[in-house]
Amino acid sequence: MDFREFDELASHREAACAWVEAHVRPEWVEEQRRSGTHQTAELHTLLARDGILAADWAPEYGGSGVDPGFARAVFDELGRRGLACDGWSTTSMVLRTIEHVGTEEQKREYLPAALRGDRLIALGYSEPDSGSDVAAAKTTAVRDGDEWVINGQKMFTSTAQLCSHVFVLARTDPNVPKHKGLSMFLVPTDSAGYDIQPIHTLGGQRTNATFYADVRVPDSARLGGVDGGWGVMHVALVHERSASSPGSDGGSLVRDLAAWARTARRPDGTTVLDDPLAAERIGRMAVDEEVTRLLALRNRWRAQKGDLPGVEGSMWKLFATEAAQRHSSNILDILGPEGVLAPDAAGAPAGGRFEEGFRAAVVGTIYGGTSEILREIIAERHLGLPRNR
Repeated sequence: MDFREFDELASHREAACAWVEAHVRPEWVEEQRRSGTHQTAELHTLLARDGILAADWAPEYGGSGVDPGFARAVFDELGRRGLACDGWSTTSMVLRTIEHVGTEEQKREYLPAALRGDRLIALGYSEPDSGSDVAAAKTTAVRDGDEWVINGQKMFTSTAQLCSHVFVLARTDPNVPKHKGLSMFLVPTDSAGYDIQPIHTLGGQRTNATFYADVRVPDSARLGGVDGGWGVMHVALVHERSASSPGSDGGSLVRDLAAWARTARRPDGTTVLDDPLAAERIGRMAVDEEVTRLLALRNRWRAQKGDLPGVEGSMWKLFATEAAQRHSSNILDILGPEGVLAPDAAGAPAGGRFEEGFRAAVVGTIYGGTSEILREIIAERHLGLPRNR
């Protein structure tokens, strides 16, 4: 492939910057930090109104016809400025899953409404006793005529307080191996028996625990076959691991670091960038970011060909998240004590984003598949190595 054909960010950068300048309020960044919720309702409405959410979708399902390259450049520019759209990120993963495995009725029910900005969907995978082992789910769904009755609890249901639905993994057959007795459901958050409790993390983010007490949903809310939830989950995880946006995945921190290093003075009057060891570290981080960008473009190339991203998504996720951890450690080494100043601390470099980046990098190698799992996927599916368990 010719990466230049798919690197639309450069060609759309000027227009994307103009859109962001015209519509984005700087205080939204602080609001996201203060609330711990990385989704801004007013911004989401604007993205929907101007067709940016619906840029890369077929017209029959609500596609807007907006250039997908422009839309990606807008999201990239938002990331550069510290604005996240986590609620839309999880929603788009679920929408792509519906596109691949949903019925025609489900596509027409969920896709247009979400692309208009009227629906957000949270992920209901993890549970208190199983964490990353989502196949060990204890939440149950029991059939009752044309309905399913769901009981259980989900953890880390981030942005659920803003969402119209939760994409719930539930056990529909307890008498078969754990990967075979699962089904997926789209559960409305206004259902009787549904409850949500906020969880404020030590890192300053808000997530949620969601509870399901005899929650009834129609069979039409089931995505995929009965007991076929693990296959549906595989499709969803592939999209999660491929949901990359070059520039919003840590590259802005490296740029911020380079800008700081050009002007920050040491006691002898030299800049930090005059130190060859610091310059080498920053250069290595810049190389990592370029590799991350190219891996992301390869995912996009596969998607534009109509392929479901496979091992490439795992490769991108593994490299990007482990690079982010290396970078966060290097950044703190270069900055010294200033690097751990939080966003609300006076004099924090880059407004405290380095400290935020350090905290965020810690969990990056866990959610969406741990590094160990991703290495197994790459080894077994790409390299043809035998299973290690």
